[in-house]
Amino acid sequence: MARVELTANLARHGDFRPGEAAGETVAAVLSHFFATQPTLKGYVLDDQGRLRKHMVVFVDGQAVRDRASLRDAVSPDSEVYIMQALSGG
Repeated sequence: MARVELTANLARHGDFRPGEAAGETVAAVLSHFFATQPTLKGYVLDDQGRLRKHMVVFVDGQAVRDRASLRDAVSPDSEVYIMQALSGG
């Protein structure tokens, strides 16, 4: 199963914890992961299941390319990292 990690800042907002989740795509992994932490889902994904603008997800160090349907591939030994996106100048 893929390892799902969160930034410390994100984790403390709801006492969310890293964990493991099965799936072959980012969408599947996040769906399994959010089943145990449903409040986090609403913070990371919008009501259409798309990644919110203020969030970013990395798989094995690479930002996901498909922010709408989250179909980027995930292998069983992947690390999926969820964090808040930074912007500004």
